[in-house]
Amino acid sequence: MQKNPIVEMEKVTKIYGNHRALDDVSFELLPGEVHCLVGENGAGKSTLIKILSGAISPEAGLIKIDGKQVEGLTPRQSIEMGISTIYQDAELVDSLTVSDNVYLGDELTGRLPFVVDSKKQTKKVNEIIETLKMHLPTDVLVEALSASQKQMLQIVKALYRDAKVLIMDEPTSSLGMDETKALMKIVRNLRDRGIGIIYISHYLEEIFEIGDRVTVLKDGRSMGTFSIEDITVEEIIRKMVGRDASLFYRRKKVDIGDVALEVKNITSRGVVDNVTFSVRKGEVFGIGGLVGSGRSELVNILFGADKADEGEIFLNGKKLKIKSPQDAVKHGIALITEDRKKLAMLGGRDIVENTALVHSENFKGFLLDRKEEEKLTDDIVNKLSVAAQDKSQKIEELSGGNQQKVIIGRWLIDDSDVYIFDEPTKGVDIGAREQIYELIIELAERGKCIIMISSDMPELLSMSDRIGVMRNGRLVDIVQNKDIEEEDMIKRFIGV
Repeated sequence: MQKNPIVEMEKVTKIYGNHRALDDVSFELLPGEVHCLVGENGAGKSTLIKILSGAISPEAGLIKIDGKQVEGLTPRQSIEMGISTIYQDAELVDSLTVSDNVYLGDELTGRLPFVVDSKKQTKKVNEIIETLKMHLPTDVLVEALSASQKQMLQIVKALYRDAKVLIMDEPTSSLGMDETKALMKIVRNLRDRGIGIIYISHYLEEIFEIGDRVTVLKDGRSMGTFSIEDITVEEIIRKMVGRDASLFYRRKKVDIGDVALEVKNITSRGVVDNVTFSVRKGEVFGIGGLVGSGRSELVNILFGADKADEGEIFLNGKKLKIKSPQDAVKHGIALITEDRKKLAMLGGRDIVENTALVHSENFKGFLLDRKEEEKLTDDIVNKLSVAAQDKSQKIEELSGGNQQKVIIGRWLIDDSDVYIFDEPTKGVDIGAREQIYELIIELAERGKCIIMISSDMPELLSMSDRIGVMRNGRLVDIVQNKDIEEEDMIKRFIGV
């Protein structure tokens, strides 16, 4: 007997500026089905589930839940309609117990209306746990739970809310092998109970172990939906890649000099494991890998934003002691961070303050020289063609591309030897993207060491001289970028 879909999404489109995060995508989920969603970083997976969970609204398209069309879906409506999302970073309150987290905002009370009946809550939570055959203590604080137990707790919360649809976003990204097996068992249990599961994972072996169907997204478009029995790993990878040649930037080749930066055995337990590599003067050393592979964590250690348990860093033969970002800056290391709004921009401040920030931090005098800051800002605005009404304009009023130019520009005022670009063109338009590429090559021509992290495969392949492959916190391979195929890189990232 043919089941009716719980979820139907027809021709859904989501646009950010000039970028179509989703373009005419259709997707459906049946009860008692594990429908897997795969694609490279930035393919549109997160956007699709955010629309279904009510976090964002599409520009176009139709959404039906249990056959009923819904418009203006909000997070509360989504939950009330039986849709629960389990994100890879558990959204839990560490200072509360397991049962308190399940009932948060919906506490059970006893005879007195303002007193929580903890025993009753714990009993009901234990009943859910027993039906799933889980091993999860209910009277401990969440901060004492392992990563896999936190995943299980989110599943318990979903079932308490009578979830019909469970969205699992990279649920095993921080789990070990035994924990992953335990979670797979629970997923099968949920499927057998008739719950529809949308399962997002970069680990394709999981897709074939747990999935019934798979939908492949690429550059915001659906490449099709397939029964797991009718497709192979190689076919999925082929559909995930294979782009138009126009997406690849043709960069100028630069003469590469001697080794300048040496990173030896960098380890931060549970995050980065024994990473060793070197970068030459004039070289663009790309770092690629899946989300959660340890790429950003590695460069944060190099910049002193995070601490290593072991390892050494050398620059031009000199061993560096980097305990803070200030130390890194003094030694000539610059970091253009991935999250410019959270970690780089001074919100509410003008272009001058944002541009001169690093230079002013190193200023030795008693009073800052505003005239000098304005002159330095004028030079950067002109050099990088920052489109702004005036340098007194607030940085958040600029477009994403121009915000990024200001952030990059602050590191050009005082010369550095190593420039680390973490997702340098994230959220910028094509014109600004090419200007940033040209700037990176200009720095390479000046003999600077460039480290570039990118989730954009055409960018990574177009710009890098060599590519380091990160997987599960380890640098598993360094590839010479000579006629390497995108499909081959994806296999290396995944470990196929």
